[in-house]
Formats: sequence, structure tokens, C-alpha cells
Amino acid sequence: MRTLRFALPSLLGVAMFLVPYRTADGVNIGLGILTDWTEALLGDSLRVIVVVIVCVSAALSAFVAVARPAWSRRPGGLATVLAGSRTSVAVRVVAAVVACMILFGAGPAWITSADMGGVILNDLMTVIVVVFVFASFLLPFLTDFGLMEFIGTMARCVFRPLFRLPGRAAVDGAASWFGSSIVGLVITTEQYDRGHYTEREALVIALNFSVVSVAFAKVVADFAGVGEHFLALYGAVVVSGLAAAVIMPRIPPLSRKADRYAAIGPAQPATAPERGLLSRSLELAGDRAAGAPGPRALARHGLRTTCDIWFGLLPLVMVIGTFSLAIANHTPVFTWLSYPLVPFAELLRLPEAAAAAPALLVGFADQFLPVILGQGIESEVTRFVIACASVTQLVYMSEVGAYLLKSRLPVGLLDLFVVFLLRTVITVPVCAVIGHLLF
Repeated sequence: MRTLRFALPSLLGVAMFLVPYRTADGVNIGLGILTDWTEALLGDSLRVIVVVIVCVSAALSAFVAVARPAWSRRPGGLATVLAGSRTSVAVRVVAAVVACMILFGAGPAWITSADMGGVILNDLMTVIVVVFVFASFLLPFLTDFGLMEFIGTMARCVFRPLFRLPGRAAVDGAASWFGSSIVGLVITTEQYDRGHYTEREALVIALNFSVVSVAFAKVVADFAGVGEHFLALYGAVVVSGLAAAVIMPRIPPLSRKADRYAAIGPAQPATAPERGLLSRSLELAGDRAAGAPGPRALARHGLRTTCDIWFGLLPLVMVIGTFSLAIANHTPVFTWLSYPLVPFAELLRLPEAAAAAPALLVGFADQFLPVILGQGIESEVTRFVIACASVTQLVYMSEVGAYLLKSRLPVGLLDLFVVFLLRTVITVPVCAVIGHLLF
């Protein structure tokens, strides 16, 4: 019975998050199929739903900040999501104004145009708002019924020496690689909050394994004009990404993060197996499944997570994403900052190095910007490397950065930018070597 309680829910989690399925549009995971179906069903009304959510978040947060009703002082639930600092309230109000401007096309073009705020509202936030409806309720099947303990014990001997991580991080990594970066981030931050990861471990996972999905990588390759070389491109992403995952935990700033567990949850570090690996893995999985939450607790947790993302993350993504794109496209800031990368691109023998340098840097704002800026570059090898970089750089403020800044993890904007630069220095040379061999 213990084995069934572990196996059946975990198999559902695996089926939804880790198994790739072939569809008419290519390869996708179960969560992605549900998301695509819902997006197609809702159509253009999804944009309106997103704007309504952002406006409701701003209105309720402002009301709580001014009136401070009794229900807002109770711990947990919606009150915790809405009760924030003056800065968070201001961000939500600005997000509501910007969202309305984009929806109605009222305001300056550097905010409302299709390649500015339109990208954030239509292409990013609509996906996030749908993904989390399903992910919030389905993720516990992947994390709460013993799969993390089973895989973690089995993979401990590999993940600890290679990546300085507990074995359970293998589940995070797989969910990110096959699913999406935001799914992996949710798993990681939840496991940190529950005391399974230290601050260092959680940040190493979040900043090394939260890669965009395979499907998005294919979109990037096609947009960059190297879609016929997608297998080589994704191979370069995997090889360079693994190289970064080995190196990054051993150098600052990640190596200097504390091995300290979250204060809000009891520390539950992984322990070495005392006997046979498989039997110990099954025992730990069974123990976890026996204490798993019931349907009512799972529903409450899913609803709480959805509200947290809708009312907390969406406004942050709207503000950071829109203004980051505006800075990248309408100011020379990224061009100025990219000057030191020109010799780096020349050292890698990339043709049109001066045009490639800004594209290599602008990914910090949004993961799709590098291929947009590099679209006019004639050299296939340079476009190949830029497409790889937009995936392997991983830290982009329109989603990953915004989510991590909102989380309880001890990470700041400077940390994120340094990690972005280090990942660029580590992964781009690997991708350049593969690109030169290919073209």
C-alpha cells in the first residue's frame, strides 16, 4: 500500500512534467499540452484576463495598505500575498497602469508597441498565468509523494561530486530541461522553503538548471535562421550548460552563499543510505508518501500558489520586462555595456563581432532579445552562437530574475548580473567551438 501511494501519484507527476510527447507542433510535455490547449480555447480574451488580474492585484494591495482591514493581518492565505511593502504596492499600481496602456494601445510606443510591452503581455504573461493554474495543482504529485526522495537517494552519488548538490536536485533539473524554467524555479523555491535545500544549494539549482524548454529552444533556433541545425544547437546547449553547472557552484558568488536552511521550515538535509540503495530509496519514498497531504490540503496549496503568482509575480514581470525591453531597444545602454565583449567575440573568431556583442549582453533583459538583435547578422556561425547564448545564459530579468527577486532566496540584482556574465563567459566559447565545427 505504501508503495502504491508513492508510485501512482508520482507516475502522474512524471507523466505531466518529465515525459516528452510528440504532437502536431513538435515535442511537448503534458503540462505544455494543457497550457497550449487552454491558450487556444481562451484566445484573445486571455490578454484581458491578465490585465484584470494585474489591476485587481493593484487595487486590493492599495486597499490593504491604506485601510489595513482585520483580515489582512491574519497569517497565511490571500492576506500574505496582498500585504506588502510600499514598494511592492507601488510596483503593482505601475504594472496595472502599464498593462492597461498596452491592452488599449494608449500611451507612448516604447511601452505599447507589439515588440515592447506587447511581447510581455501577449507572449510571456499569458503563458505564465495559464501555466500556473495547472502547475500549482499538479506539482505536488512530483514533489510530495516520494519521487524526490527516491530519485534523490539514487542520484546522490552523481549530483554531490559533480554539482555539489543533493540527489533530489535531479528532479528539478529534469523538470526544467523538459518543461520550462519557471516550473523548475517553483520546485526549487518550494523545496527551499520546506527545508530540503540550503540557500547555496537552492541558488545553484535555480541559476544552473532552470533552462528554457526544448520547445522554446526550437522557436529560438527557427527565429535565428538555424532551425535546420536544431539538434546540434541543443547539443551545444546541453554540453555548455553542464559545463557551467559544474563550474558555477565552485566560484563566487554562488560558492559564497551560506549552507543555511530556510528559517520558516525545519531543516531536512539528505542523508546517506544506510543499506542497499534501491531498498533505502523505496523506504524513504514510502515514508514521504505516507505523510503526503490529502486532497483538501493539496487544493488549498494549489490555490495559494496560484494567487501568489497571479497577484505577486505578474505585476513584477510586467514592470521589469517592459522597461527592460524599452532600455534595450530605445537606448544605447546595452551597446555601451557590450563594448568589452567585442574583443571576447573576436577572440572566439565570430564574424561581425561588433554586432554580436550587444546581442550577447541584452539577454539579461529578456531571453528572446539576443536573436531579435542578431537577426540582421549574415554569419550563420554567429547567429548559431547567439541562439545558443539566449538559452544557456539562463538569467533574464523578464522571468527568471523577477521570480528570484520576489522569492525568499538571498539573491540581489548584482548577484544575478554577475551570474549572467559568468555563464556567458563559460557557455559561449563551448557553443562557438561547436558552431565552428558545424559551419
